[in-house]
Amino acid sequence: ASCAPLRRALHFEEPKVALQEIRVTGIGLSGGTLNLALDVFNPNDYALRSTRLGVGIDLEDVHFGDALLEKAVELPAGQHTLVTLPVVFEWAGVGAGARGLLTHQAIRYGLTGTVGLDTPLGARDVKLHGAGEVPLTSLRP
Repeated sequence: ASCAPLRRALHFEEPKVALQEIRVTGIGLSGGTLNLALDVFNPNDYALRSTRLGVGIDLEDVHFGDALLEKAVELPAGQHTLVTLPVVFEWAGVGAGARGLLTHQAIRYGLTGTVGLDTPLGARDVKLHGAGEVPLTSLRP
């Protein structure tokens, strides 16, 4: 019985990552920029720290771009953290995804990637996967 708290403290559960929103931050002749707003939930009884977060984003079943965040992000125990990832894209080759960005209030997405974590149990790499529909927030004049 005295080992139960230690066993619970040493248990690692992968963080849950969900794409909450795509914010279009810039549009130009050759492409544009957008921010992926990710909700990261740490279900553990201890804080985690991400060391690297890399994701690929597909919009309307077309690969749209890749994002990489190499700065540390603190993930408090039992809490949600909003993480913003910038993506730069070019119009060439993004077809349906680009049309969706320009004409829809929400868009179908697929997300894959890896997050590197520092935990009390050592370094871990966690695979990310997600799909669904997400609202778009576009530039305001």
